[in-house]
Amino acid sequence: MTVLAEPPPQRVVMCVDMDAFYASVELRRHPEWRDVPMWVGGATRGVVLSANYPARAYGVRGGMSSTRARRLCPHAVCAPPDFDAYGEVSAGIVAILETFTARVESASIDEAFLDLTGAERSTGTAARVGERIRALVHDEQGIACSVGIGPNKLVAKMASNSAKPDGLLEVAPAEVVGFLHPQPVENLHGVGESTAAKLRPLGVVTVADLAALPRARLQREFGLRAGSLLHDLAWGIDSSRVVARPGERGVGNQETFGRDVSDPLRVQAEMLRMVVKVTSRMRAASVLGRTVTLHLRFADFSTTSRSLTLAAPTDLTEDVYAAAQRLYAKLRPGSRLVRRVGIRVTGLVDIDAVALQPTLDAPDHGWRDAERAADDVIQRFGPKAVRRAVLTRKDRP
Repeated sequence: MTVLAEPPPQRVVMCVDMDAFYASVELRRHPEWRDVPMWVGGATRGVVLSANYPARAYGVRGGMSSTRARRLCPHAVCAPPDFDAYGEVSAGIVAILETFTARVESASIDEAFLDLTGAERSTGTAARVGERIRALVHDEQGIACSVGIGPNKLVAKMASNSAKPDGLLEVAPAEVVGFLHPQPVENLHGVGESTAAKLRPLGVVTVADLAALPRARLQREFGLRAGSLLHDLAWGIDSSRVVARPGERGVGNQETFGRDVSDPLRVQAEMLRMVVKVTSRMRAASVLGRTVTLHLRFADFSTTSRSLTLAAPTDLTEDVYAAAQRLYAKLRPGSRLVRRVGIRVTGLVDIDAVALQPTLDAPDHGWRDAERAADDVIQRFGPKAVRRAVLTRKDRP
């Protein structure tokens, strides 16, 4: 008897793209600039690295010379770049993405691809994951992102572009041609303005016009490789894979103090804040973790870390925080000034695959029920709706 092999699952790729990333990070520190034109970069010399949407309304764009930007919008605010801050926010966003899959490719400091193929059973639908990511990025990092979902990286990237600002768009495989073909050809990822200019003498204005040209014609005009690539792009064909960095799936968070801190109580309060965020994400993703890692960065920018493997996987804040406290005691920072605190939980397993065995003296409703109830309240009313008393201190970092 012949056994027919099951067809491979349809690829599901997500592109998460930060909206006006550098400018958005600066607006966290300067909310008074939110409704006024501003950009990050040189004030009168150099280039614009990122502009907020009010500045874009005047025609200011990333990559534009500051001189031209100033002519277009003389009253705009200019912020010098802070690449340390941008790097830390980017790392925090990647930690959010790795909650849902280990297959995360950081394409740039403000953009990443996720391969969610076959992950629907454990993570939920791609659209649900995308909305959860958008909410977490907004709540934890204070910035907006746009999410595109498609059967490959090309379609996912273009869907994220179409979703901007602060939106989500999913393009099903059967919808790819209808989504791509009406768009201007310069919108096609991988084409750009210079290639679009070379295509115009061939009568190409839209992606549909490009798709109508025979592959052989494009190969004559642009060469065998580039011509073939253009033809595939026009039909939404992209075989490139999401290339994840080495490492296992994990859930993590980190925070840099406004001022370097030596008080152990303040450091441990920030550890608790990070643990609360990490474990709430774990519960949202329906995963438990077994290995807790504490990272400390000191004022001299040296970094140390230590890990502890628990007897059983957990998603409880108390369990993870107790492990973090043990690790802090082992690291013995003493009076050293601490610049940044990070918590990461690895060894993740789906909660449905684990039998949680209560102790004989455990109440009918314990900490897990209380924390899930708090998660529900926070999701409805915001991150400050339920907080631990120690994290409401006025002198928190």
